[in-house]
Amino acid sequence: MFTFGIKDLIDILLFAVLLYYVYRLMKESGTINIFYGVLAVIILWVLASEIFGMRLIGTILDKFMAIGLIILVILFQEPIKRFLVELGSQRRWRFLRNIFNHHKNETEAEALAWVMPIVYACMSMSKSKTGALIVIEQSIPLENYAKSGDIIDANINTRLIENIFFKNSPLHDGAMIIAKNRIEAAGCILPVSHDSDVPRSLGLRHRSALGIAQATDAVAVVVSEETGNISVAHRGRLSTRLSTTELEHRLNAIAITSAK
Repeated sequence: MFTFGIKDLIDILLFAVLLYYVYRLMKESGTINIFYGVLAVIILWVLASEIFGMRLIGTILDKFMAIGLIILVILFQEPIKRFLVELGSQRRWRFLRNIFNHHKNETEAEALAWVMPIVYACMSMSKSKTGALIVIEQSIPLENYAKSGDIIDANINTRLIENIFFKNSPLHDGAMIIAKNRIEAAGCILPVSHDSDVPRSLGLRHRSALGIAQATDAVAVVVSEETGNISVAHRGRLSTRLSTTELEHRLNAIAITSAK
């Protein structure tokens, strides 16, 4: 006889919370379509095997579920990579670190300190059509990428940013990395995205911005040398043709969220 006890209720509640957390995490990392697909297959599998007793479909789905993880990894390498990056992000587990270390989060003012110098620099470079690629570190360290360029370790300053990306500067073609409210390095080499959805009109800077946004949780700001348009790559997505006001709002939102 089937009995339903408190342990079963706790089991269901824990599963519901876990499912909701995975859903929210995959939605934020841009992999929500994989979540829907996997959920649909699981529901179909349960209906066919457990409820309606369909042996043929049930057997096929049993075999599919056995190798489903390998198939998902092969077909969706980049989205799954973004999901795992988000899952392992220090920001996700910061509350535990705060409990044990009594660590105080940086104030909102400190979190926003880097925003306006970047916005003003991008505004100026956009008008003069000066190409630029600025990467802002979040919870995942960018030390390995910073080592590929020249270490600067300077305060974030609008004029300094413009001088680094000046067309005759030797660091003009690389990426600038900003970490811990300082310009850590410039002339850095980033991974290039091979996403087929990126328009052909966009060049190497945009693909590099998307590449670092797919590999880490960093924010990449691009100023096009051809058009002067401003773009932002974050969490595996590239937003183009942003105004300076939109850029400011996006960076402010990211800064406040990362400080929580």
